[in-house]
Order: sequence, then structure tokens, then C-alpha cells
Amino acid sequence: MKKYIFGQPIETQAAVLELPAEQNPVPIGTIHTDKNHWKMSIPLNQKDVVYGLGQTVRGINKRGWTYTSWASDDPEHSEDRHSLYGAHNFIIVDPVEDPEAKPFGLFIDNPGKVVFDIGDTKRNEIQIQSAPDLNLYLIEGNTSYEISQKFRKLIGQSYIAPKFAFGYGQSRWGYKTKDDFRDVLSNLKAIDVPVDMIYMDIDYMERFKDFTVNNQEFGNHFKEFVDEMKKEKIHLVPIIDAGVKVENGYSIYEEGKEKNYFCKMDDHTSDFIGAVWPGYSVFPDFLNHEASQWFGMNYKMMTDAGIDAFWNDMNEPALFYSETGMKNLKNYLAEFAADPELPRDCYDTFHLNDQVNSIKNSMKDYESFYHHMGDQWVSHDKVHNLYGYKMTQSASDAFKKLRPNERTLMYSRSSYIGAHRYGGIWTGDNKSWWSHLPLILHQLPALNMCGFLYTGCDLGGFGADATRDLVLRFMQIGIFTPLMRNHSALGTRDQEPYRFENPEDFSFLVKTRYRLIPYLYSEYMKAVQNNDLMFRPLSFDFPDDEIAREVEDQLLIGHEMMIAPVTEQNKTGRMVYLPEEMIQIRIKPTCQEVGRIILGEGWHYIQYPENQVIFFVRKDKTLPLVHIPAKRVDEIDYDNLEMVGYMDSEYELYDDDGISSDLDHCNASITIHKS
Repeated sequence: MKKYIFGQPIETQAAVLELPAEQNPVPIGTIHTDKNHWKMSIPLNQKDVVYGLGQTVRGINKRGWTYTSWASDDPEHSEDRHSLYGAHNFIIVDPVEDPEAKPFGLFIDNPGKVVFDIGDTKRNEIQIQSAPDLNLYLIEGNTSYEISQKFRKLIGQSYIAPKFAFGYGQSRWGYKTKDDFRDVLSNLKAIDVPVDMIYMDIDYMERFKDFTVNNQEFGNHFKEFVDEMKKEKIHLVPIIDAGVKVENGYSIYEEGKEKNYFCKMDDHTSDFIGAVWPGYSVFPDFLNHEASQWFGMNYKMMTDAGIDAFWNDMNEPALFYSETGMKNLKNYLAEFAADPELPRDCYDTFHLNDQVNSIKNSMKDYESFYHHMGDQWVSHDKVHNLYGYKMTQSASDAFKKLRPNERTLMYSRSSYIGAHRYGGIWTGDNKSWWSHLPLILHQLPALNMCGFLYTGCDLGGFGADATRDLVLRFMQIGIFTPLMRNHSALGTRDQEPYRFENPEDFSFLVKTRYRLIPYLYSEYMKAVQNNDLMFRPLSFDFPDDEIAREVEDQLLIGHEMMIAPVTEQNKTGRMVYLPEEMIQIRIKPTCQEVGRIILGEGWHYIQYPENQVIFFVRKDKTLPLVHIPAKRVDEIDYDNLEMVGYMDSEYELYDDDGISSDLDHCNASITIHKS
């Protein structure tokens, strides 16, 4: 691994290894710099593969599109998008066409906008552009898999989630009252769905204010309600947003304003004001160490009530509009309405629409406010991609003081490389679209390459109306992801498992998840401790297999399992490619026995009904299944595991108490189980 310094980079703390700065030129590609720009060009051969970039649209192989690292509040995750919520500036170039060439990885450590043109403008060229101040890391190795492991070592060990976070979570924007949450639990019980977490979206707050609860509903009895849920072994997971409501008398606002903990305008004195859910809001300056510590310690209000799990949202940061932007729009609309000749033609109408839409997440706004970093002021656009990362770190640092001996579930919407050490991420506001099934398969290995192991998508889709078959197909993927949460938006079709006919199918899928948790948790913890990937494309383990290189809707999970879910509507099965002999495992709801069939290398058509679970055990491997599924994670029976796979094979099962923050004191054990 080599480090090259250009200009005067902002320290992001994304890397944890101290590397000396190289004095020789970068041996890969061509670099041009001036006082405003940095550009790198890298030639590609026709068949070369490019991996990485974490949370982006399109395939595992990133060739053929331009990706912009700019954390964006954009719920339209269609293939024409260039940016999503995260900024993960790491790529691996695998020169598969040239047997003499070796793969290499590049990490462009710049927290502002970075553009990766991966064979879009020119098919056989990568063009990377950013501002001129950055650290560039070059990682060399024999395989893409090896490079990903080296990069993981460079950026540090991934966040460790509590074991209960591997249970099923039910969520929906719109749960408001205590009875709403009670009804969710009651209805899940009625159809026999195991569950460990119920989520609290923004309606639990008092007028969307951070670190408050709805007084009319909870009053001073929030802890009593948390305790009520704890008796049912349910973890409540409240949301915390980045924006703090501007309101006199609101203690969080008053204290932050008094101590100058909010981001400032260019006068470095007045607070930047933008609008999100509470209306006009100010934004904690997470890049100011004191402000970050202050905000994090405000989680105490929740942890004192017994909360041990959180999700951070709106932390790109999202801006519905700013105070300045709204003033300018009002002036424009007044002038537009006053002109009797407008609109003259359709272009005037288009311009009007553009003006209205432009006030959301405006680049002008992002360029207009400042952070106080150490002894310098930095405009937000230069460090934009750090905001969600530093909000996650703010919470994580506080939990070490507030809950020093126990793990806290924490995951975020926005992130930058480095945030993986402090929490997980979910993939944001996806849609109830069939195209978002393969998208999560593409994102999982790319996110793992960048250190994000605790991750998953909103099962069933957040936006739009879900259908029964789509939710089931989402869940057939979600039962394998560390984060398994069904979540949907206000105003969309209700999609909890009990909302559909034949709910026993949903119950079966979630129960199967609880049978898989010993394996999933074991592989997750091994990946954390070994700087490994939990999810990998087939090509990482079979680099010389040309077919495996092009298969992007199958994934390896851990070192024993492969999955090949159905991702198309009205399909009852699919073609599956096996790069080696494997055992197909088929679990049916009506049969306690697990079906096992040995399949040879090559293509196979597999029938895959909506109410079954199929996965494949790799050659000469075996893995554990719980014999009888539990209702909660802490009730899983580890003493009666069923091994599925090849006879005489062994599996090394990692387990611990699932909650201790210090791995040296978490009663960890490795046991050998034989098939």
C-alpha cells in the first residue's frame, strides 16, 4: 500500500494505518493538476472489470457510467442517478484481459465532490476528477479479493453490532402512538412472526424535535413504555435526524446556539438555517470536536430510558430549502406573477418548475455555510461527504460513555469511508420496484469492500406500493443480510407481513432467518475480525472463471454459502450458475426435513417458489442451521444445531454473548461442528 499527497488535504481519518508519503510519481495512469482541479486518467482493456464505489446504482462491475461521490438525499434510485446517500471513493481495477498485469485498488480520500467516469465518456478509460487537495492510496495485490482485504486493513475494523440486531425488525413511517406499536407486536404474534425490533420513525417525537418524545402520547412515561416492550423482549429503535429545530425554549437549540455548536454562515457568526421535518432548523457542526461531543451526549435522554438501538437519518445533510433560498424563490415568484405576459411559452413554465425544484438540496446552500475545524473555517461543500460519517461517530463516541460495557445498535443513512468503524448503514429510501432487488445484490459486496458489514435495504421497498409477491422476494434476500427490516413510507400500501393473504408464508421466511442466525452472525464476526468480506461476487473466489465474472445476481455469503434469489416478477424459478459442485439446500414450510441435492458445476434451472428458501453449500463445506426457530434472538438454541452440507466436513462456529462491547470479555468461543 502506498500513499500519495496532493495539495493540502483535509484530514478525514478514513485511514487508520500511518503510511509515509511517496515521493515518486504514481505508477498507475496519468495525473494532471492545477490550482483548482485534479484529474487522473487510467487506460482500460476491453474486458477489464472495475469493482467498488460502495452505495451506487448499476451493477457489480461499475464500467459504463459516471458516478459522483456526493452524499445526496435522493429517493429515486434509478439507473440514471449519479449519486446516492454515501460517498465511497474506492475502486478496484482488475485487468483480466492481460495475464501479465495485476489488479490494483485506488482510494481517493477527498471529502468533497469526486467524479468517477468509469468508461462512460471513453469506453476504455477511467477518468477521476476532484478538487486538487487529496490523499491517494494505491493498493496492489494478486487478486481483487486480496486487494479488498488490504484496503479493509488500511481503513480499520468494522463496527460490531449487538446480536439482537440480527433479528427481524418491523418499521413504518406513521407509527405514532403506544397502541400503534402494541398493535404491530400483537399482529406479528398472531401470525407467529419472530421479531426483535420495532422502529420509531419521526412521529414519536414532539413536533419532530431531536431528543424529545410526543408529550401528548408519552408524557413523562416514555421509560415505562420502553420497559413494557422490554418485557416482551422487544428493542425499540428511534430515529434521530441531523437538523435541530429553531425554537426558543427548546433546550437542545438553546444550548447549541449559546455555545456556537451549529454550522455558520460566511460571517462565521450567524447560524445557517435550513428547513427539514421540524421546519426551519440549524445543523450541528459535527466537524467541530466540542460540538460533536455535545450532540452525542444528548442521546443520554434515550439511553436513560433504556433505549439501546438507533438509526440516524437526514444526515447528508438533507435540505428541503434554506432561509435564503426561500426568500429568493418568493421574490422570483412575485416577479413571475406580476408579469402579465408570462408564461409566454412552455420554456417559461419549465423555468418556473426548475426554480421551485432548485431550492431543495441546493449546491448554493451547501457552498454558503461553514464548519469550524480546529483553528480554521471550511466551507461545507469542501467536506460535505463527512457530515453523516461524523454524526455517526458523534453517537458512537457518546455510547462509549453512556453504555460503556454494551454494544449499541447504530446505523446511518449517509456515510463516508471511515464511518464503517462506528456504525452500519441502510441503503436508504428505495422503492417497491422489482429493479431494486438486483440493486441490493450489487450494493452488498461493494459496501463490504468499503468496510460496511452491518447493512441491508428496506425490505418490500420504502416508497411506492408493494405487492405481496414483491415483499416475499425482497424477504428471500433480506433473510441473509445482517440488517433485516421491513420499512415503508407514509401514504404507501401497508406492507407488514400480516397485511397480506396467507401470512404463514411470511412467518416461514422470518423463522428461516432465525434458523440461519448462528451462521450469519458467525460469518459477520469473522469478517469483522479478519478484515474480510461477508458478501462477495463469484469472481472474487473464482477469478479465472469468465462466466462467474459476469454473474451479478448471485452472491457468496461467508465461506460456505451461495445465494441465487429470484429478482423478476412472475418468475417461479431461475437459471443458476455453479462455478464448482455445490449442494442445493431447499427449505419448505410444510416439511421439517431440509432438502439436499448435489449439483455439478455449470448452469441449472432451479424452481424457487415464493414461500421457500434455497441456498447452496460450497464443495466440501458445511454450515449450521437451528433445528427449531426461536421467537427472539436471545432464545436461539445453539445446543441443537443441524449441519447441512458435505459429509465429514467441519464448520468453525464463532459465538459470543452478543452484547459485550469488549471482545476480550464477551465470552467468545469457537466450536467445531461436523456434518
